[in-house]
Amino acid sequence: MSLIRLSRRLAPAAVLVCASLLLGGGSVVLGVCGPFTDFTDANFCSFVLEIFYLGITTGTTPTTYDPSASVSRLQMAAFLSRTVDRTLQRGSRRAALKQFWDRANAATTTLGRTDLAIPYYVISDGVDLWTVASSSNVVQRVRASDGRLLETWTASSFGWDVLSAMGQIFVSGSSNPGRLYWINPTQPAGVVTTVASNLGNSPAGLAFDGSQIWTANTFGSVSIVTPGNSIPWSATTVTTGFSSMYGVLFDGAAVWATDQGAGRLVKLDGNGAILQTVTVGASPRFPVFDGSNIWVPNAGSNSVTVVRASTGSILATLTGNGLTVPITAAFDGERVLLTNFTGASVSLFKAASLEAAGSFNVGASSNPNGACSDGIHFWIALVGAGKLLRF
Repeated sequence: MSLIRLSRRLAPAAVLVCASLLLGGGSVVLGVCGPFTDFTDANFCSFVLEIFYLGITTGTTPTTYDPSASVSRLQMAAFLSRTVDRTLQRGSRRAALKQFWDRANAATTTLGRTDLAIPYYVISDGVDLWTVASSSNVVQRVRASDGRLLETWTASSFGWDVLSAMGQIFVSGSSNPGRLYWINPTQPAGVVTTVASNLGNSPAGLAFDGSQIWTANTFGSVSIVTPGNSIPWSATTVTTGFSSMYGVLFDGAAVWATDQGAGRLVKLDGNGAILQTVTVGASPRFPVFDGSNIWVPNAGSNSVTVVRASTGSILATLTGNGLTVPITAAFDGERVLLTNFTGASVSLFKAASLEAAGSFNVGASSNPNGACSDGIHFWIALVGAGKLLRF
């Protein structure tokens, strides 16, 4: 077989740089793979070159890979950690948009003009931002690209958390009994629609499990709302075992809610019954799921508890790094951000390794409260400053 035909069979073009030499009458084939000259099996060359080009491994010398050497568990951990880091960096929306600058340099978008209202909570629908101005009973739609106010919906009395699901926007109404408000983004702005007015008292956090909307109610219950073709929508409220609920999320398999009165995170079945209880810090608030773990900000103990969602086991309780009454956790695909309500700052952690990534001041007396990510930036509701901060 010719050298050209052999090279075509062994590796794809633009990835494999491989030549072969026949030594001693053809009994041994020695390959050359990129900078490495010690290959004997060219079928693995493309894999080695990929992790070499990505900086996951550099070989044992500039020209040797040492393909038959054993790898220790410590070396394997380093390889896997670099793989996760490179995958996150290259696969993010920021990479596609060529936005690799330091995200610690925050730019603010002011929502404090006379025609706007102070944002308390914020969520992204993937394109626009939706903020709840609790003190003004309005919901605002903001363009994420430049922070421009687009539309305002009114009559969201006691509005608290905001949820984007099914192409619609939902807001919890923290009244007694609680309410659930609905906004259809395709329709002109106006008055919000009340789809349920019989929830548990003072609903706060919102979540969607693919078919039902959940509210965590601060007076000691969770409510489950089933969207329907007519209003009002059916709602069930469960009180058994709950103290003072606050945040709620769905991890793709189960619903979890924080009980700020009891300092715990609870896993719920489809009917709202408690399946598992995890003791976290004091006064847990709005958690976030990063695809593997749940990050629970503990406002009463200046900490964040990281819980493995698949088992409910606690991986770590993190302190320091500026954590001061953390209220809301947000995830951008790579890092977790926590708002420090009395610390006038936000704290960042690397989600994959739980490493602290710094604490950043967001202005004196700014009282950062709600937060979200649009996949490119974090957005933070500064209650004290009356601004929406792009970070």
